Amino acid sequence: MASLYDQLKSMTVVVADTGDLESIETFKPQDATTNPSLITAAAQLPKYGGIVDEALVWARNAAGIDAPTDDVVGRAIDRLAVEFGLRILAIVPGRVSTEVDARLSYDTDGTIAKARELIGMYEAAGMSRERILIKIASTWEGIEAARVLEKEGIHCNLTLLFGLHQAVACAEAEVTLISPFVGRILDWYKADKGRDSYPPAEDPGVLSVTKIYNYFKRHGHKTEVMGASFRNLGEITELAGCDLLTIAPKFLQVLKDTEAELPRKLNPDNAPGANKIAMDAAVFAMMHDENRMAKEKLAQGIEGFSKALVSLEGLLTDRLNALEGTA
Repeated sequence: MASLYDQLKSMTVVVADTGDLESIETFKPQDATTNPSLITAAAQLPKYGGIVDEALVWARNAAGIDAPTDDVVGRAIDRLAVEFGLRILAIVPGRVSTEVDARLSYDTDGTIAKARELIGMYEAAGMSRERILIKIASTWEGIEAARVLEKEGIHCNLTLLFGLHQAVACAEAEVTLISPFVGRILDWYKADKGRDSYPPAEDPGVLSVTKIYNYFKRHGHKTEVMGASFRNLGEITELAGCDLLTIAPKFLQVLKDTEAELPRKLNPDNAPGANKIAMDAAVFAMMHDENRMAKEKLAQGIEGFSKALVSLEGLLTDRLNALEGTA
């Protein structure tokens, strides 16, 4: 019998949720995703010290010898994200997701400008924009930024997605891909309901992604659905057949090591009917305000990614000072 990993790959695009190049080399997924927390973790590993230093040297040269440290570090963070992305793209045959600064999540124009800047860095390195997904938080402002970027051929991955209203807005903006966060939804419901666990088929995160997937297929939306943020193996197997799943290395290894039958759970041919939602800014705001889980988790997610960036800024500041002998 084939492993769960091989069976899953036959019905779902498997994406590595990591910034660790060695893990990506090991599992050879189709795509890979990164975020500020993953880049920060990878940047602290000694094996990637050279990449970090190269980004800092590049940023200093680009900013100028007299540029303030904050400017240099800001440029270095973008360069580091792109450098990891380029190295990932040398391993995977598909796409890599690179995230816009989470602190721009409520700034449409700022998000657009940063996305263009990141794509420009990739293209300057000879990489086609077709292989890049720009990750943006699923605020109304982020979704509107993605609407503009998609028309420019800059493909987007809308992340920190917790509710159907966010998904529908993304689909109507014709974004390339969304990343609903399965495990973080489960976390919220466990805390809110005082439960230790849910059976996989009743997992609130699984049910949320299933509802979004079925809605998209039923109404012919082209936006891809990529389940993310898993807490256990059951969440992954219950979403077999989803367009994509982005999975951390620890679960990829379990999937590889496990031989068992893996039935397909999501299928576009079997998507049940669902009423179409007429989405606009007012409807989005109303639905978001009524969805306490989505409202809280989106805010927490933006805060968490912002804190990861602050940590990365501190790490790079210390490293820059050491490189330049000003520590």
